[in-house]
Amino acid sequence: MAYILALDQGTTSSRAIVFDEQQRVLGSAQSSFQQFFPEPGWVEHDPLEIWRSQLDVTHQALRNAELDSTQIGAIGITNQRETTVVWDRRTGQPIYNAIVWQDRRTAERCRRMHDAGHGSAIHQATGLLLDPYFSASKVQWILEHCDGAQDDALAGRLAFGTIDTWLIWNLTQGRSHITDTSNASRTSLLNLHSRQWDVDMLELWGIPQTMLPEVAQSSGQLAVCTTAGLHDIPITGIAGDQQAALFGQACFSAGEAKCTYGTGCFILLNSGDEPVLSRNRLLSTIAWTIDGKTEYALEGSVFMGGALVQWLRDGLEIIDRSADIEVLAASVEDSDGVIFVPAFAGLGAPYWDPQARGAILGLTRGTTKAHLARAALEGIAFQVADVLNAMQSDAKDAISSIKVDGGASANDLLMQLQSDILQIPLLRAGNTESTALGVAGLAGLAIGVWKSRDELRAIWRENGRIVPMEKSQQLRRQTDLWHKGVPRAQDWVIDGDSE
Repeated sequence: MAYILALDQGTTSSRAIVFDEQQRVLGSAQSSFQQFFPEPGWVEHDPLEIWRSQLDVTHQALRNAELDSTQIGAIGITNQRETTVVWDRRTGQPIYNAIVWQDRRTAERCRRMHDAGHGSAIHQATGLLLDPYFSASKVQWILEHCDGAQDDALAGRLAFGTIDTWLIWNLTQGRSHITDTSNASRTSLLNLHSRQWDVDMLELWGIPQTMLPEVAQSSGQLAVCTTAGLHDIPITGIAGDQQAALFGQACFSAGEAKCTYGTGCFILLNSGDEPVLSRNRLLSTIAWTIDGKTEYALEGSVFMGGALVQWLRDGLEIIDRSADIEVLAASVEDSDGVIFVPAFAGLGAPYWDPQARGAILGLTRGTTKAHLARAALEGIAFQVADVLNAMQSDAKDAISSIKVDGGASANDLLMQLQSDILQIPLLRAGNTESTALGVAGLAGLAIGVWKSRDELRAIWRENGRIVPMEKSQQLRRQTDLWHKGVPRAQDWVIDGDSE
């Protein structure tokens, strides 16, 4: 029996999970790592700490599964997307910290490029919008702000990668510098139609092509580990975390959608084998490439999901544990007119305003921490609803339901609020580890653990369905207040973030 090892490198922790052929978890491990906030709007990670933590949990998961590496048939890697690492090919050492997807330091640069008229060309070529979220402006910033980096890049001495690429480089001791199409499509450097690095985009951002990894499929014989303790295990699955979750939720057909409630909230709709360029400021992205066939997705990203609950816990300290928010929010019937726009790192889809900042509106002397907690959950749900409504406008067919996963999907109050706002059912996944599950599926397909996606679809299980209740007058009022409140949070950083 060949077991699959899924490496799930996320924004706040590194995880590893061992699955069997029925997608049961045999062993897992998780380790948090440090977040750096050197300036307002800046978010960084230590790439070496990411690598060490990922390797540590990998060995711990094998011990917990009571398996050794010879029993692992393949490794799948899924990762926080857009987060950018640049390192020296000769030493394998990063030249700067990883700049995280949430980071907004290049907001003013992106605004200037937009004003110069580059937004349309970027959208047409890459399916993305001109925003600091994506990797290109982060690479450009590193090259401009690290001594000698531009000369080293031109001389071919530097390598760039998203986190999948960085992990594979280390797992193969520098022998493989690759990424898959799903991650490559998040850099703002890949042509969505040719699925090759776009020469015009590289020139626009001033990035030498010699820095870039080879673009590979999402499933196949991709690389082989040479790191001690994992020697000779093939890497056969790679996907960005949200595309992996779409696959893990068995959204294999056009029109099927999922929402992952993690640090942020990420809504993806399988759009089939042709890219759909959004008319409503959503992203067109590659879902995966399998057996030479590429499939696409429409995506909307909400930057602050579970991270908002973490802030209530760690910043305001109104709850002790993240799970406590449900009880606190449920202790009041409504938020008493309080609106929480969680634009801590700007607003994502469909607003795309990096200058927006968080706002709490409608406070009175009667406002309590319970009202704030409920308004926070509503703020998460309203953001997701804004994306779904935009997605529905772009989609050919009506979205009749949505599959949900991620840590916050266990919050019954949040899920009921979400269903009530959208007025569609939510299907909660039986296995909430959809991200790791998805990349394990991609890896297992490549070595024959599963013969087809039909086998994977048959294994997928629903764990409860949240059915919408009729919209109350109070919820309609809150919806109106939400749309009134969002503009008040927008364009807050008048002069742009510093570079």
